[in-house]
Parts: sequence; C-alpha cells; structure tokens
Amino acid sequence: MNSLAFSVGNYTPRNLSAPNTTLPTKNLDTTKVSTTKFSSHRQENFSQLQPKEIQAFFKRREAIGLGFCTGFLDVLLQQQLTATAEEAPCELTVAPSGLAFCDRIVGTGPEAVKGQLIKAHYVGKLVSGKIFDSSYNRGKPLTFRVGVGEVIKGWDQGILGGDGIPPMLAGGKRKLKLPPELAYGMRGAGCKGGSCIIPPDAVLLFDVEFIGKA
Repeated sequence: MNSLAFSVGNYTPRNLSAPNTTLPTKNLDTTKVSTTKFSSHRQENFSQLQPKEIQAFFKRREAIGLGFCTGFLDVLLQQQLTATAEEAPCELTVAPSGLAFCDRIVGTGPEAVKGQLIKAHYVGKLVSGKIFDSSYNRGKPLTFRVGVGEVIKGWDQGILGGDGIPPMLAGGKRKLKLPPELAYGMRGAGCKGGSCIIPPDAVLLFDVEFIGKA
C-alpha cells in the first residue's frame, strides 16, 4: 500500500441595462440637471398594461421568487441535517470480536463484496484525540481490496460486516473503535528511534466514509 502506511496498513440577476438614460456629465451645469430625460421603453410598455395583466405579471414574479427560495431552503436544510447527523453523539455498539461501531450516516448504495476494489476516505485517531492519518488531508481516498488482508482486520470487518456488524453501504459514514488485536497489536506502527506514531497495544478510532467500488 503506498498510502496509509500507519493507519490501515497500507441568484445571478440580469444586467438590467439601466433604461437608456441621458445623464449629466461631470461638468454639466447643475441647474440643467432637472431637464435630463430618462426614457424607458419598458416603462412605456408597462404603463399600457391593463390592471389584470399587471396583476398577472406580479403573480408570475412572486411564483418564480417563491420557487427559488424553496429550492434554496431545501438545499440548506439537507446540508444542516447531514452536519447534525455527523456531529451528534454516536453511541458505539461492541461486537463479539471487540470491534465497536456506530453509523453516523447509513449509505444508500450497494455493500462491498469480499475481494472487491473499493474507495474509502478516513480519519485515524488515537484515543487521546490525536490524528495520526487522514485521507482527506491528502485529497484522495484510499483504494484497496477489501477482505483480503490488504488493510488491518478492523477495517475489513468494519466495512464488510459480520460477527454482529452490518455491512457498510456505499455513501455511508461509520465510526470504528478498534482494539489492538484488530489494529497493530504489540508492534505498533511508524516506530523509529524508540518512538512510534501508533504506540504498541494502541486502541484506534476511525471515521470511515465508504465511497463505493473503485
């Protein structure tokens, strides 16, 4: 794996051309400003409309404005709901294997199949809250074959499911808490000169976003 060396093993308004106007120049005698003529073809046409036509005109504009506002509010509401789902406390469920999980967002796509090449974003943390790796920071998701040992056991199990854990669905986001035996165990990772990025027997926390098959 060339990545994850430590964590998983590897409205725009129209230019209302202001009605044709003859405006005073900078050096124009201000006493003549009142004679400046403003001509507006639109205003002349609008003044010829009948009351019913004027009423219909404004109703159309109100309908367009309402439609725009409704659509905009729908987008904002969806974003707020997603943000709320991600920020809300996530109660972990512990599986018999010791892996704990919590779905922040349940996906709507297909689940992964063992051996399938998939893509996933993640943030890896120690229990202290220190981030040791993040695919988001690199701007590129991790690509790997799931269920065949290319990543640590906790990742394979956390995505494929099994042992009381439901499989992740594409588009889903899940929080995982891995015991050492499903992570790097006694050896830790990224060790050099007596110091390790992931200490031996460390419990790891991951926020995983299963994007889908690669």
